[in-house]
Amino acid sequence: MEGVSTIIKNFRPFLLMIFLQFGAAGTYIVIMATLNQGQNRYVLIVYRNAVAALVLGPFAIFCERKVRPKMTLSVFLKIVLLGFLEPILDQGFGYLGMNMTSATYTSAIMNVLPSVTFIIAWILRMEKVNIAEVRSQAKIIGTLVALGGALVMTLYKGPLIPLPWSNPNTNQHNGHSNSSQDHNHWVGGTLLILLGCVAWSCFYVLQSITIKTYPADLSLSALICLSGAVQSTVVALVVERHSRGWAVGWDARLLAPLYTGIVSSGLTYYVQGMVMRTRGPVFVTAFNPLCMILVALLASFILHEQIHYGCVIGGTVIAMGLYLVVWGKGKDYDVSVLAMLEKNSLQELPFRTQVNNDDKLDSSIDDVSNVTFPAGAHSRTFGI
Repeated sequence: MEGVSTIIKNFRPFLLMIFLQFGAAGTYIVIMATLNQGQNRYVLIVYRNAVAALVLGPFAIFCERKVRPKMTLSVFLKIVLLGFLEPILDQGFGYLGMNMTSATYTSAIMNVLPSVTFIIAWILRMEKVNIAEVRSQAKIIGTLVALGGALVMTLYKGPLIPLPWSNPNTNQHNGHSNSSQDHNHWVGGTLLILLGCVAWSCFYVLQSITIKTYPADLSLSALICLSGAVQSTVVALVVERHSRGWAVGWDARLLAPLYTGIVSSGLTYYVQGMVMRTRGPVFVTAFNPLCMILVALLASFILHEQIHYGCVIGGTVIAMGLYLVVWGKGKDYDVSVLAMLEKNSLQELPFRTQVNNDDKLDSSIDDVSNVTFPAGAHSRTFGI
């Protein structure tokens, strides 16, 4: 029994990450389904972030009531900007781009996110690049490869892949004709998705700065969702003035905000954080291409999307670039941990010494060092 429990414990992070990728794939499917039913994307953003704020809020209030710092004007303005970058720009551009292409295509393009984040962080001098180091070379080459894969997906669609369960004669909105109008939609959708990636990358960079002055990541996430819900409400009221545009029913229009708010924000936040504490952020990121495969399969079944060879080729190239960037960042992660351990080993640890009746020495360490690493959509603190 002990051997079985050990095996389960060792495989649990892998199973949890696979579970997360299924959850992420479901997000693409339900969002695409509700957009196909005519749901206004800004109204969807309002509902999604409102549900996420309601889900995360109680946990933030209860779990971080003793560690939550005071709100300052600087932090408040950063939260407002974060709520504009991710919920408004990223989700707004992403949903529109998805509506012009497909869920499968969007999930593949989104894998360029680490590369775009690397470029922005390097421009802002937050990412150190030493061309003589292998890990920096890997990040640079991986970025170029990922962007090249996105270019392939944009310019080359290729023939359809005949799937046993798909109908090759189906003419979906996501573009399977060879007309110039369809090509323009495909290119325009790609540009919108990439703009969403840029906004999301800027969100990551700003969040890594904000978490240093407001180190309560659960509260910060809840406040960002609340800020995004308020700002998107203003935008939605301008673009959707008819009450029927805000209506939800017992269909994807109700499922999408509930699913994305509860699963994509609530469960994902908890499970991702639990895995990061034991395996680190690189382990979590390495599973992202699995989501692309799951979306392709589920979308072909549920949404009857058709897959082109160009999407498969470009998605594969992007995944290769992603793993190069992840490998380089993994080496950065290892170096930072080793540097911190070396620094701590050189410091004299304070001991409280007490001699008992048997003249034995009882020592206890009074100081514990923590290292904070940005990981994915949230920043986590790891105890060393």
